[in-house]
Amino acid sequence: MTHKEFNFDFYNTKFYGQSWEAENTKAVVVLAHGMGEHSSRYEHVAKKLTDNNFSVVAFDHFGHGKTEGKRGHNPNFEAVLESISKVIEKARKLFPEKPVFLYGHSMGGNAVVNYSIRKEHQLKGIIATSPFLKLAFKPSAIKLFVGKMLQNIAPSLTMGNELDVNAISRDKEEVKKYMNDPLIHAKISPNYSIKFIETGEWAIENADKLKTPMFLLHGTADSIIDYKGTEKFANNSKNATLKLYKGGFHELHNDLCKEEMLQDIVDWLNAQL
Repeated sequence: MTHKEFNFDFYNTKFYGQSWEAENTKAVVVLAHGMGEHSSRYEHVAKKLTDNNFSVVAFDHFGHGKTEGKRGHNPNFEAVLESISKVIEKARKLFPEKPVFLYGHSMGGNAVVNYSIRKEHQLKGIIATSPFLKLAFKPSAIKLFVGKMLQNIAPSLTMGNELDVNAISRDKEEVKKYMNDPLIHAKISPNYSIKFIETGEWAIENADKLKTPMFLLHGTADSIIDYKGTEKFANNSKNATLKLYKGGFHELHNDLCKEEMLQDIVDWLNAQL
């Protein structure tokens, strides 16, 4: 696979993006990462996809990775969705006349699910792994109240996301890599926390509006995002397919079941073509 980097400007922000080109591209996958992380953590995912002739275009979200801006903050939810549009445009320029798929994990999963329902698009399909539709724990009423208040008076104020890093994977080496990654942070503003809780609930309630094929993947032992929220979304939609991985943790692509999970994605992508 051939790796290239690029930048684009949007909303007074310089974004970082990268692509992995397959030898014989039959379709392109636009990838949106999760909260606190960055797109370079998906290089092994890109290798699996490019080995199967799916090229990949990825980017670092507002406040993440090598994209400029305050860590853990975005200007608003619409801007997050529009940043995805910009990367889809880039993918179409890099790989003209090729089908485009959208793939998001966790927070990125929420974004691609909402994108698929709210936006006009010509996507061939959507993949969402452990999508942030429903938290696996209930935030305290006080924290929710403070978060909503801050969203109105100080939306860029960030706090710790309180993530238990041991919950990302059953593979201890992956947990160590996560902890030692200098681009990973634990900052989060109300525009990522409160808004994504709200838009996750909205997506579940409006799943019947989904018109594009969607593949949902979630581990049953995910203690960060509740797989039952993903299950409810799938049950509410005629166009969503769900696969649950028994005992799987939050980052399925970095978990003990990653080979099976990545092959499932390749098989689903091929089936859509």
